[in-house]
Amino acid sequence: MRFTQRMGRIVTAASFDMLARGKALEAQGRSVIHLGIGEPDFDTPKHIQKAAGDAMAAGWTHYGPAAGLPDFRKAIAASWKARRGIPCEAAHVVVTPGAKQVLLFAMMALLEPGDEVIIPSPAFPNYASIANFLDARVVPTPLLPEKHFDLDLDALRARITDRTRMLILNTPHNPTGGALSDATLHAIRELVLKHGFTVVSDDIYGDMLYDGKYTAFGSLPDMFERTVTVDGFSKTYAMTGWRLGFGIMNEPLAKHMATLMNNSSSCVPPFIQKAGIAALEGPQDELKAMVEEFRKRREVVVNGLNAIPGVHCPMPPGAFYAFPRVDGTGLTSGQIADRLLDEAGVVTLPGTGFGAEGEGYIRLSYANSIPNLTEGVRRIAEFLAGVRA
Repeated sequence: MRFTQRMGRIVTAASFDMLARGKALEAQGRSVIHLGIGEPDFDTPKHIQKAAGDAMAAGWTHYGPAAGLPDFRKAIAASWKARRGIPCEAAHVVVTPGAKQVLLFAMMALLEPGDEVIIPSPAFPNYASIANFLDARVVPTPLLPEKHFDLDLDALRARITDRTRMLILNTPHNPTGGALSDATLHAIRELVLKHGFTVVSDDIYGDMLYDGKYTAFGSLPDMFERTVTVDGFSKTYAMTGWRLGFGIMNEPLAKHMATLMNNSSSCVPPFIQKAGIAALEGPQDELKAMVEEFRKRREVVVNGLNAIPGVHCPMPPGAFYAFPRVDGTGLTSGQIADRLLDEAGVVTLPGTGFGAEGEGYIRLSYANSIPNLTEGVRRIAEFLAGVRA
């Protein structure tokens, strides 16, 4: 069997690899604190679970339209218009099995080999992985640690060429928990108007902003037609395993994306889409409570990390990640993450899993209980003290 060259250009997420390694150690009887996987540790709200069961019982178990059920697309458009100010209608929405599919389809529909994709770095690794798979050229652009990982606008301007076709944004941001300022978003808008590239805006953590008010890039003046908004239910409603995502985009692109859905997954299971309607139109109390709990955990983790000699961690304004810089160990990020798991029983991710600019950092997910987070930070402190001794 001969494999294509493109298979060598795609990567698997380090979070799943480290999760598997941690589970293997647990199977051997080891105590492991999981701070690696980016997944809410809360159950999906009961009314959403019930809606899915009711829909299955009512017969919503067959094929549906490739772009999504009309009533679900309408509910998404109404919700995102009200919550995020994006001027969309049902025809602009395509429902997919997870938000990653929107990223893949957008790049498939918009990029030719050799086209340039600007990706802030460090960043969610799937952005570069998909672009490389499609033989586009990835152009990393640094985030600024000294500005809470806001985007370096001077570096962005210097990287725009006549081959630039796409800029990917993610705010709040994985892996840093940082958020782009309104001033940065408006500066990017001016660059889009000047150069004409498309923005793919990954808004999956938009409901998890603890400081300030969230601004969706697609809501800015003149940006709707030039933006692909990527979102979903995994983080906000603790529905990672349901695989329910969607994209909001101009109507011509939505038609192409529906064609790609038709040729790949056919459709998202209709009973899951019915559960999505219940999520949007039902009570939001559990969502708000989850965000408040993450806010408390953020304080515990960041304050604990900053109490460790040689560790500096800015307070992240969003998502559920901390991205501490770990200095003075003589170890790479990868070595620190490996040894933290093997020697201390703490799953973290190396910063370099998110791009070369992540060297010197590790990523922690604080989607875990406060007792586990406290113990995890204690183990990290103990390990680092031993390394430096």
